[in-house]
Amino acid sequence: MKFVMTQAVCPEGMQLLDGIADVYVADNQDPNNYLDEMRDAAALIVRIAKCDANAIENSPKLKVIGRTGVGYDSVDVKKATELGIPVVITPGANNRSVAEHAVAMIFALSKNLIEAQNEMCKGNWEIRGAKKAFELEGKTVGILGLGAIGRETAKICKGCGMRIAAYDPFMTKEQVEGYGAKYYEDYVELLKDSDVVSIHVPLTDQTRNMICRL
Repeated sequence: MKFVMTQAVCPEGMQLLDGIADVYVADNQDPNNYLDEMRDAAALIVRIAKCDANAIENSPKLKVIGRTGVGYDSVDVKKATELGIPVVITPGANNRSVAEHAVAMIFALSKNLIEAQNEMCKGNWEIRGAKKAFELEGKTVGILGLGAIGRETAKICKGCGMRIAAYDPFMTKEQVEGYGAKYYEDYVELLKDSDVVSIHVPLTDQTRNMICRL
């Protein structure tokens, strides 16, 4: 049995495949670039990559497509379903990691780290006086999507002294408030009241362009 991986996973994950299958690690995000390897693959493991209809159609022995994350918009699920190939994900595997990354980005924005770093590398130390940085304590973070990752993000932000506002159409007011967040029925109102917004929703027809320029 042969497994194809767009990129390798952590060492612990790779060890689980030892003795189970022959593994080909492509280090390439597009399976169309190595269709020769895909023709005898029983499984495809996708990380930061896309698996389109052409790649699936040209993988006649493919039995399953797995993605190391919770979203599956990078895989042509419709084509896989037509061919009877299940698409599986790994819920819970990276909740904390993604939440920490989201909060790291919030800190980077609040301290204007990117511009400050770039300007200091140019010798512009006066960037320190740009007055673009602000403290997060007491600020409101709006969480769009209070699923597992959204809740973890909210927990970290709360520990930093931030107020939590949340929008999740699949939760009741009581459920949202139970996580220590202010409930919003309309996410546009949440956007108006938030100092920082963190988005944790799957990409679907309903959420596409949820945030856009009017």
